[in-house]
Amino acid sequence: MSSTAYDARADEYIAALGSMDAVHPVDRGIVDTWARAVEGPVLDAGCGPGHWTAHLAGRGLDVRGVDLAPRFVTHARAAHPGIRFDLGSIDDLEIPDAALAGVVSWFSTIHHAPADIGTPLREFARVLRPGGTLLLGFFVGATLEPFTHAVAPAWRWPVETLADRLDAAGFDVTETHTRSTRGERPVGAFTCERRAA
Repeated sequence: MSSTAYDARADEYIAALGSMDAVHPVDRGIVDTWARAVEGPVLDAGCGPGHWTAHLAGRGLDVRGVDLAPRFVTHARAAHPGIRFDLGSIDDLEIPDAALAGVVSWFSTIHHAPADIGTPLREFARVLRPGGTLLLGFFVGATLEPFTHAVAPAWRWPVETLADRLDAAGFDVTETHTRSTRGERPVGAFTCERRAA
């Protein structure tokens, strides 16, 4: 997906979702639990406005963010000075192999079609050292299917199907979380460990 769709609605997105006040407490707990176990540099992959990046930095993590949308990166740099934010694609990270202890991809792969999802997953595996961890947020569905998203078409994944894709990319799933809230789309999160090559 190009950055144009998110750039066009960046101000709306930032106002609605661009702060920790908008985060569901269960999601915050999942991310905080993951963060406590990470020792080393971390990437917020598809960081959007940068609120999660700043939150993790506030917890003492050595974290930087990357996003494809220039408007998000500009906002993140202004809103969270002292934290590194780069413009770039999660499909082609400019990070050396095995350089990271952790990657958080919080709903940043939702627009990747099934034929394309392996690209960012393999890229996350490449930049993580063996034993490093990935935290992946996604939309849950009984069947693998696209749905209309406010910005661009997105995908719902059955838990087992996406877990298989993670396995193929070199990850062992260590925790699975799902949450259904009235009036909202069901969501899920995987905590995964990078297998040794």
